[in-house]
Order: sequence, then C-alpha cells, then structure tokens
Amino acid sequence: MLQHKFVEFIPEKVEKGVLYISIEYCTAIHKCVCGCGNEVVTPLSPTDWKLTFNGKEVTLYPSIGNWNFECQSHYWIRNNKIEFASRWTEREILLGRENNLERKLDYFEVPNIPKEELVIQKSLKTTIWQKLSKLFLL
Repeated sequence: MLQHKFVEFIPEKVEKGVLYISIEYCTAIHKCVCGCGNEVVTPLSPTDWKLTFNGKEVTLYPSIGNWNFECQSHYWIRNNKIEFASRWTEREILLGRENNLERKLDYFEVPNIPKEELVIQKSLKTTIWQKLSKLFLL
C-alpha cells in the first residue's frame, strides 16, 4: 500500500511507501515497491501516465515497468494499492517501448517515418536528458 502526498516540489528525500504528486510539475515519484531503493519517476501527460484521484485514493495508469532497473519490477498502483504484474520478457519490453514511441509520435503528429529509420535516428541523437545530465556533471 502507498500513501499519497500532493506537493508542489518533490522532496530531496523520497520516503518509502509514499507516492509524491506534483500537479504543478505534472510528475509523480515514489521508491520502487520491490524494495531496491530506486526512485521511480512517472511523468503525467497525455502520452505518459494518467493520474486519477477519487477524493481519497490515487491510481496511475498504465502499469509501471522499471525496465532500466536491475529489479525490472512491474506493477500497478490502483487505489493506493500495489498490484504486482507479470514479469515481461525482453521482447515484450521492446514492443512496449515501440508502442510508447508510436503513441508519442501520433500525439505530436510527427510525420510517418519507417520504424527502422526512427530506431537509427534515435540511437544517433542525444536526448535532452543526456544533454542536461552532461551540463550538471561538468
């Protein structure tokens, strides 16, 4: 079970068992529920996660798949409760990532580019997050 806290800013120390939600910055963060200690960031947007609040409990949709963590935990947050989901294969993870990319491209009305070309372009481009991390690590 997670308790939720609506905050303006995410605190420096993220507590285990708490889902922090910043409506102002369209983001939610919590410690991975497997216990590994990693912080899980879920951006709230039309192409990422959706948050519902019924006045008492919160739900995030879709499921949370921590594919970049060693634990590779996969779960749902529904009505403040954790529901573990099945472990995904590498193929399922790849297909999920492709679906996410297609959803973003459709939403932002990016011209129809063959998937093979997108994969090549994506691997050659530096993401904004990589650029920002380089700035802060100098």
